[in-house]
Amino acid sequence: MESTTAPVKPQFSEAAKAEIARLLTHYPDDRKKSALLPLLHIAQAEFGGWVSPEVQDLVAETLGLKPIEVYEVSSFYTMFNLKPVGKHVLEICRTGPCMLRGSDELTANLERITGAKVGETSPDGLFTLKEVECLAACGTAPIVQVREKYYEQLDSPEAVDAMLNELRNMVHRPLLPWEQTGLQHTQQ
Repeated sequence: MESTTAPVKPQFSEAAKAEIARLLTHYPDDRKKSALLPLLHIAQAEFGGWVSPEVQDLVAETLGLKPIEVYEVSSFYTMFNLKPVGKHVLEICRTGPCMLRGSDELTANLERITGAKVGETSPDGLFTLKEVECLAACGTAPIVQVREKYYEQLDSPEAVDAMLNELRNMVHRPLLPWEQTGLQHTQQ
């Protein structure tokens, strides 16, 4: 017998709704679309580190947009995850200066150590590897960004191990600025 229960539609927490309302005061009523990027960040933090199509629909509904307008933006920027991710998303810079300083070797080492290929999550669910374009830290390449933190000069096994150990030992991911004011979030 098939279930007749409809899937639960995602909803923002009360704290997220309050933050969204606060953010929207910064934009004219006829320019709510300008708040799309900040709302996608809130949605990603609120719903486990990624924005599913249902969550993107919620963002569209919140801003009075067509869902395609949200899909276009979320799929354009690499900072938005469109599928489930590990607790830590390691964004590896792959542009020329980082390649000259060893980003290909760094990527190969991270794949070997974590057991995940680029675009995948490690078997333990801790790390997702993602290649990104320039992180604007060419002088300290090769570099990995995890949330708002840069891990620079990852050109030695010791530096890579130090980064991974720091991340493994993190009990909770760092709070984002709006979360520090009370937004409840799901654990990644």
